[in-house]
Amino acid sequence: MSSPLLDSLNPEQLAAVTLPAASALILAGAGSGKTRVLTTRIAWLLATGQATPQSVLAVTFTNKAAREMLLRLSALTPLNTRGMWIGTFHGLCNRMLRAHHREAKLPALFQIIDTQDQLSLLKRLYKAHGIDDTRFPVRQLQWFIADAKEEGRRPNMVEASDDFTRQQVEHYALYEAMCQREGVVDFAELLLRSYELLTDHEALREHYRQRFSHILVDEFQDTNTLQYRWLRLLTGPETTVFAVGDDDQSIYAFRGAKVAHMQRFERDFATAARPVKLIRLERNYRSHGHILDAANALIRHNQARLGKELWTSEEKGEPIRAFVAASDVDEAAFAVDVVRALTADGLPLDEVALLYRSNAQSRVFEHALFGAGIPYRVHGGMRFFERAEVKHALAYLRLVAAADDDGAFLRVVNFPPRGIGARTQEQLQALAQRHGGSLAQATVSGAATGKAGAALTAFGRLLAKLRDEASVLPLPAAVEHVIHASGLVAHYAAEKDGQDRVDNLTELVTAATAFVREAGLDPDAPCVAPAVPTSEPSGEDASVAAIAPLPGFLAHAALEAGDTQAADGKAALQLMTVHAAKGLEFHTVFVTGLEEGLFPHENSLAAADGLEEERRLMYVAITRARRRLYLTLAQQRMLHGQLRYGIPSRFVSELPPGLVQWLPSAYGRMTAGETVERRARTTRAAPAASPWRIGQSVRHAKFGVGVIVDAEGGGNDARVQVNFRDAGVKWLALDYAKLEAA
Repeated sequence: MSSPLLDSLNPEQLAAVTLPAASALILAGAGSGKTRVLTTRIAWLLATGQATPQSVLAVTFTNKAAREMLLRLSALTPLNTRGMWIGTFHGLCNRMLRAHHREAKLPALFQIIDTQDQLSLLKRLYKAHGIDDTRFPVRQLQWFIADAKEEGRRPNMVEASDDFTRQQVEHYALYEAMCQREGVVDFAELLLRSYELLTDHEALREHYRQRFSHILVDEFQDTNTLQYRWLRLLTGPETTVFAVGDDDQSIYAFRGAKVAHMQRFERDFATAARPVKLIRLERNYRSHGHILDAANALIRHNQARLGKELWTSEEKGEPIRAFVAASDVDEAAFAVDVVRALTADGLPLDEVALLYRSNAQSRVFEHALFGAGIPYRVHGGMRFFERAEVKHALAYLRLVAAADDDGAFLRVVNFPPRGIGARTQEQLQALAQRHGGSLAQATVSGAATGKAGAALTAFGRLLAKLRDEASVLPLPAAVEHVIHASGLVAHYAAEKDGQDRVDNLTELVTAATAFVREAGLDPDAPCVAPAVPTSEPSGEDASVAAIAPLPGFLAHAALEAGDTQAADGKAALQLMTVHAAKGLEFHTVFVTGLEEGLFPHENSLAAADGLEEERRLMYVAITRARRRLYLTLAQQRMLHGQLRYGIPSRFVSELPPGLVQWLPSAYGRMTAGETVERRARTTRAAPAASPWRIGQSVRHAKFGVGVIVDAEGGGNDARVQVNFRDAGVKWLALDYAKLEAA
């Protein structure tokens, strides 16, 4: 098996890459080179003739990962990889639905709406049907619909055990009818509609099963119910599924991800002739030994895992440093002091990350960093395609692509302001609903008179003019024409601080140019004409490529909206939640707020398997660090307007004491090490016969609801320490407290 592709692989990576035709679960630990294995596996299949570019389907969880995989593949193989089916679940489902829109009962130019556009559509639905948003909060309906779709349930499949749920189901049905009428789909609908397409059309399903003989899945532990079922539907008797994931890094249960899919894989994807192969990638290429030893020790406390031990050939490195601050302000000051010292020694600022469990914790750190003059960047800020000025431009472009897009119409009918107020818009919506047409159609019917009527007529003419003029232009030129002819550039240029918004509008032209280039389209082709790629894809690829550049770009923008964030290029310290840090790595990492009720979060303690997911989250946090790791906690912090008194997180006491170096404490009554040791000792001393347990939610007649964070003694001397939501931390004697389970 001598090949340049295999030269630098370790034995376990080599075994995974060169597996014979059989489904396999690759248990890839943090920093073990899983992306390299996945990409090299595809290149190996192509190089050895076991697969063609058309027979491979590879699923990633971010567009960035998909682009990186394609980039690596193009360097590893001489074959043309442009037309390969490599992308996110949403991207691949969009591609399938574009090719088979008739069978999926969708218009050819259906539009994808993001979460903000979906929210706007729901608000229109509420107004049209007189739904009480105090009884049925619109965001709650949004979550209800997403949850139902991610479980594969249409309105008629949702069980309603009470009147409230029954009405939510009715609203869900109204929402579906509205989306179908306007020709729009939300993100969850992409996957559900694609799943139904394959379920309802046997010939299509068998075609794709025969075509995709090799399915490869990245971040398999993050699949939700419908994604898992979609993969199973595409898997035929001869299909091999190569799933790469890490059950110890499954941290997205709140998004519907189910770590149980890792355990089910061997059963669901095995055949009598070809059992599933299991390979563990345990060699870590990222972190020093002490960091990995700490991560291994922590995650062993979880019961529901397949099991692995990370190791490295590098040195043990520096000890993990821990610090207990008197307050959250002191915690931030400590981090600032350490960062100053590190950067004075030459460490780049962007090699330092400060992680927290909750976004609310960032305020104190931001204040301290700003005061110290240290540049920082908060991950999770407004992304490019989500910015208001960009969404306005995209709305005009959507109306060029599809005149009857009511959501886009309402977004820009009075922007820039043209004297079409809310009352006029309501009259227009009522007229459109009465006649069963779109808002654009109602515009020409004289729904309003006077100045508002004249403004509506002028707006209708503007849209018609934009369609006539932009439709014959290449995509980048069409985008540039629309942002100027719509009045957007002039509007923002007139604002005192509008230059950044103008810059973002012109950047949209750059994004359109990049889209044409990366999609391999003719740069001179009109933006609404069927696209002809410069590289000749076949089969479904040809059908997908035949989508006009403008609708393709709009779909691209919707799919990219949650994936990319503009950066100014300056070195800055990185602030983010632990969830946002997944997949990243840094020289130095601070894991902050390590207190019971914060990390692990109090909401998780009452949830089934919630504590195990929190521990996996801590495992992810630890394994982000390459060389230095700081753990910090505070005796007290102000959070959500309440003063909280902190008890050290159980996760700190679960780390081997020999790995942790406690730094001098900011307060004198008890050293940091003594605080953690005492907590560990009293936790172990909690009597087995006690009806109470650490982490249990309880209610007290005076103090309200809280969580038990510590326990000690037995019999008449038994007492528990409770972190109350409103009253803070209290020690209570069980004989007198009269606690109740919450």
